[in-house]
Order: sequence, then structure tokens, then C-alpha cells
Amino acid sequence: MKKIAVYCGASTGEDPHFKKAAFELGKWIVSNNYELIYGGGKYGLMGILANSVLENGGRVTGILPQNLFDRNVALSGITKLEVVADMALRKKRMIELADVCIALPGGVGTLEEIVEAYSWTRIGDNSSPCILLNINHYYDLLEQFFNQMVTTNFLSTAHLNKLCFAETLSEVTEFIDTYSPPKLRSYQ
Repeated sequence: MKKIAVYCGASTGEDPHFKKAAFELGKWIVSNNYELIYGGGKYGLMGILANSVLENGGRVTGILPQNLFDRNVALSGITKLEVVADMALRKKRMIELADVCIALPGGVGTLEEIVEAYSWTRIGDNSSPCILLNINHYYDLLEQFFNQMVTTNFLSTAHLNKLCFAETLSEVTEFIDTYSPPKLRSYQ
């Protein structure tokens, strides 16, 4: 079974579309025969997503840092919970397990996680497609920023094309189905 790492908020945000997207992504994960790899939490979009996968008969693995486990944020009833020493190990472990990396809306932690996963594709440490699920234009400004990186020659167009800002799950499917890892970055 392929595994999909999903990064998302430990809160739900203000827009009700975010909750709906987390629930729908959970159903999509199960219907496409993926196992969910996520941050292990019971709150916010993380909890909605994991519960959606479980309610639809899917498998869920949570990767949770010890300090958050100690604060009782783990979702009970998931298929497997791995407790790791810290956030750096959580991010590394999620990338190691993932065949696909997706970000739903979230805060700075979500942004850090998906950008790190994408950055690692450019140096050969992650071969998985990276996708930002751009619900209700949440990631529009970030997409503009990535385009600015291309304009200012900090990122090639070829590498930018290996990152997907998707508005629908059908766009997610198409990107995954046609994805090939980027050529390794050369330094000159």
C-alpha cells in the first residue's frame, strides 16, 4: 500500500471549506488505496483528516514528537503511532515513509513541512511529489512567491513545475500520475 504524508493545521482555521477539504481528502486517500501518514494529533484539520480516513476504513500512521505526546494531543484509535524525539525527526520520518506529500491549509508548521519536503526533492533526498491543496485560494500568495523565485533566478521553471498548487483532488491525482522527480540541482 502506498503512503501519503499530509501536513495540515492543528486548528481548523476560519474558513469552513478547510474542514470540508480535510474530510474529503480523507475519503480520497482511502478510495485511492493510500495509507495516511500524518502528525498524529487529534485537533484541528489533523484530527478531521485522520478520523475521515478511519471512518472510511483506511489505515492511519501518526508520527508525534515526545513533547506533544506528553501533552496528550495524540489521536487514539489510529492504526499505528510512532513517538519520536522531536519535530526534526518527525519531519524526516514522514518524508521517509511517504510516496506523496500534500499540504492542506495550516500555519507555519505546515508551511515548514511541505517546503522542506519539496526542497529535499531538489537535492535528491525526497523522490515524492509535493502538492499544496489550495483550498479557497489559501496558498495563492505562496504560489506568487514561488513564481517570484523563478523571476529572480533562485528557482528554475523546471523545478517549479515539480511542485503542484492544486485546487481539486482530480488535479492532485493527475499530478501524482504524471510526476517524475526533478533532475538534481546543479551548482554553478
